[in-house]
Amino acid sequence: MAEAARECIEKAAAVIRGWWDGPVQAAAILGTGLGRLADELAQARVLPYAAIPHFPRPTALAHRGRLVLGRLDGRRVLMLQGRCHLYEGYSLAEVTFPVRVLAGLGIEMLVVTNAAGGLNPQLTAGDVLLIEDHLQLMGLRGTVDTAWVAAGGRVGRPSGGCYDAVLGELARQAARRHGFDLPRGVYVAVTGPSYETRAEYRAFRRIGGDCVGMSTVPEVLVAASCGMRVLGLSTITNVARPDAPARVDAGEVVSVAEVALPRVRAILSDVLRAATGGGADRVADVGGGLTSAAQRP
Repeated sequence: MAEAARECIEKAAAVIRGWWDGPVQAAAILGTGLGRLADELAQARVLPYAAIPHFPRPTALAHRGRLVLGRLDGRRVLMLQGRCHLYEGYSLAEVTFPVRVLAGLGIEMLVVTNAAGGLNPQLTAGDVLLIEDHLQLMGLRGTVDTAWVAAGGRVGRPSGGCYDAVLGELARQAARRHGFDLPRGVYVAVTGPSYETRAEYRAFRRIGGDCVGMSTVPEVLVAASCGMRVLGLSTITNVARPDAPARVDAGEVVSVAEVALPRVRAILSDVLRAATGGGADRVADVGGGLTSAAQRP
């Protein structure tokens, strides 16, 4: 079964590799409300998920299901315009399949974004939060590609956590440069699809959560196991007030998340420029074959 999964990754990667040309500095998964960022890329090329073998297709609101390759302020980047979630009925393997394909293509830097509900009362709707760590409450198992290990691949287990500290600092510098705050915090991952109860909001805050959402962590765990550098950003669409609860609507979540889009764009642009400018932080060319970042010296 694991060998069959690896064949699926190779087929998907082959299609994508035939679609693009030249090096790509990084990839970004665009969460709810941030899909328009891909529409701003210069010299853009679009590949629907439906054209990629075995790629899952999103059903959630505002997740278009397209790969968009282009330039963001001169840096080539591959953007995934939408993601799939466990609550849509997809398995863990399906939800994380795109990340395994990105790793197979040789991409070493991944930016994951999402829309999240705020748990920390110091946050406000429209803020962008730098994910420093997460609490995984999805009951996940199987984020390591066993076929890759059986074939001699090494599994990356970063001692400093899944989120790259250097990329995080670059993001904070970008925010200061553009005149806005980028608070740091802990993302709580739940399966959904229901929004949280008042009791859950209180519990998540007590165990150290700053925001809560229904995605991202499966992708991050797989990316880390493949040796990818990860930057995580949450757009805060509402802030929980358990003693004065307000109704949360999916359409409102999309609208508020879009407010944060200029800030996400500024962070991504500056981080790409700094992290891919050469030296030790330079992201490798993805023109090669199916190799994992964890295998490279």
